[in-house]
Amino acid sequence: MPSRLRSALSAVLIALSCLLLPFGALAAWAAYGLTDTGRYVTTMAPLAADPDVREAVVDTVGDGILRAVDQHLDVRPVRGSVRPFVHDAVRSFTHTRAFRLAWDTGNRVTHDAVLRALRAGDTRAVTVDLAPVTAQVKRQLARDHVPLAARIPVEHTAVAVLPADRLTTLRKGFHVLEVAGFWLPVAAVAFAVGGIALAVRRRRAVAATALGTALGGALLILALAVGRSLTLSDLPGGVSHPAAGAVYDALTGTLRTAAWLLLGLGAVVTLAVWLTRRLGLPRPTRRGGCSAAAPAGGPAPTRARA
Repeated sequence: MPSRLRSALSAVLIALSCLLLPFGALAAWAAYGLTDTGRYVTTMAPLAADPDVREAVVDTVGDGILRAVDQHLDVRPVRGSVRPFVHDAVRSFTHTRAFRLAWDTGNRVTHDAVLRALRAGDTRAVTVDLAPVTAQVKRQLARDHVPLAARIPVEHTAVAVLPADRLTTLRKGFHVLEVAGFWLPVAAVAFAVGGIALAVRRRRAVAATALGTALGGALLILALAVGRSLTLSDLPGGVSHPAAGAVYDALTGTLRTAAWLLLGLGAVVTLAVWLTRRLGLPRPTRRGGCSAAAPAGGPAPTRARA
């Protein structure tokens, strides 16, 4: 194969590899990192101690209890005086071991329900039931002798996680991610190996691949930052932005680490190739060539015999 054609094909393969690498990392994270229930629960567990997440739980559960009281009991005149007690009781509950267990169990049940909805043909919305938490808060209020605490209704309050009208679109996207999560990284590695193998100057090809890897990692880091900003700006008015930001950071932590690794590895390899080129030994001279210039006034170098 002519050298010019090899160089062109090598450049195309390396460019494709560097282009697919960040998308492959994103697809693999979504397809394998988010679909493992055990890993998901482990990732979400520390958020039970996050102050912003706790306050979001306090607002959601506390307001739900007060709405239930308004619907079933005629206590609207004392709503303002009861509200601090309810929220304090919920806040106190979020510091207990029972809340951490309920948090882990709720995340596990929700994750399983989401996976079943995405992988099966169920068209029902995925919801989370807050009744167990409400029952715990009711018992806490009763122990604190809050008026009418014993009459607080414990209803099954369903909080939508995946709306039914979006399940079809999300299911199709999830199936695409499952396929892309495997094949995109494989294709990126195969293109990189093929491009380096075909290159006429392999050192330069390795440097180009490493530099493209570093740029792909930087692009992924930028995409995560932009995605966080867009996610928070698109939230409904009643959703806590700090809590949602904490959840986003926890879920994307593995992907963010992978992006920094790509950036660091690509930069290190690029620097190493540059240093070996700058500090390496000079190329050997051709056989039969002059190894050094003849001294001034000396005899001219003789031609090598055949």
